[in-house]
Amino acid sequence: QVQLVESGGGLVQPGGSLRLSCAASGSIFSIYAMGWYRQTPGNQRELVARITNGGTTNYAGSVKGRFTISRDNAKNTMYLQMNSLKPEDTAVYYCNTLPNTVPWGQGTQVTVSS
Repeated sequence: QVQLVESGGGLVQPGGSLRLSCAASGSIFSIYAMGWYRQTPGNQRELVARITNGGTTNYAGSVKGRFTISRDNAKNTMYLQMNSLKPEDTAVYYCNTLPNTVPWGQGTQVTVSS
């Protein structure tokens, strides 16, 4: 079964940057569109960025212009470059296919605070 492992989160000051990585144990990146999601306590998981297997990207309005999603199919890895971070970006970030066909990973915590 394919597993997803997110990494790269941490504590950063407002205005700072982080780069998240999503590694898959199997070759799913060349098959599926992929997405980055985030979730805060008491709220549903929301899709913040998606990328098709052809490389087309889309972003939620709240992150457009600040976040960049990319993928390396050969390495079975996807990335989320997050710039100009805001306190409201604080959440646990997850990756998955679109539609969701793989069990969710443990996520990576991003905390934006001074």
